[in-house]
Amino acid sequence: MKLSIVIPCYNERDNIPLILERFSEVIKRQDVEVILIDNGSTDNSNEILSNLVPQYAFARTLRIEKNQGYGYGILQGLKVCTGDFLGWTHADMQTDPADLMKALSIIEENGYNDKIFVKGNRKGRALFDQFFTMGMNIFETIYMHEKLYDINAQPNVFSKNFFKTWKNPPKDFSLDLYALYMARKANLQIIRFNVLFPKRIYGESHWNNGTFKAKWNFIKRTLKFSKELKKEGIN
Repeated sequence: MKLSIVIPCYNERDNIPLILERFSEVIKRQDVEVILIDNGSTDNSNEILSNLVPQYAFARTLRIEKNQGYGYGILQGLKVCTGDFLGWTHADMQTDPADLMKALSIIEENGYNDKIFVKGNRKGRALFDQFFTMGMNIFETIYMHEKLYDINAQPNVFSKNFFKTWKNPPKDFSLDLYALYMARKANLQIIRFNVLFPKRIYGESHWNNGTFKAKWNFIKRTLKFSKELKKEGIN
């Protein structure tokens, strides 16, 4: 496999059929796999995955009995990937699965160099969300002494060799920050490309429901992890 894509799914029963069908439209090769993680869902996501995934040759699924965080689900998926390059994106359809194929094209254009990290750069977001992200960008860049922006943009794609260097990655939404920070510290070439970021078709975000309270809670978790990461002095 050239590329393994991990999709964490927590109570995404309505979006799972959509994302599988969309991947079937954009994957036109045999060396790409998609691993959908049932991240301890409490709806019938597991049943839907069990019924639908066998219909798609590129897909397989992994069940996690108890939700232990967004990052935990992704990490369990990354551990079973067989691709030379690994990546993840969300199951909410706010990032088009076609963007993963764009990321793979960038990797191919760079000769499958394992020293690159490919990441989306979100466009089309609400003004309030853009303002919030800008504030986080400025803080993280100054505090961590690394250029960090649009940290939670999807997708994230990188080599398996890079993944093998990770130590104690976080189990929550801080995983996006950890991966980008580690890429900076490892002096990887970070290649960003524009991705559209429309509203969800079904369901609600499990961390960002559009309220100030939700964003404040996210800020507190991110600040806490940033302090821990800096304290560890990862080089």
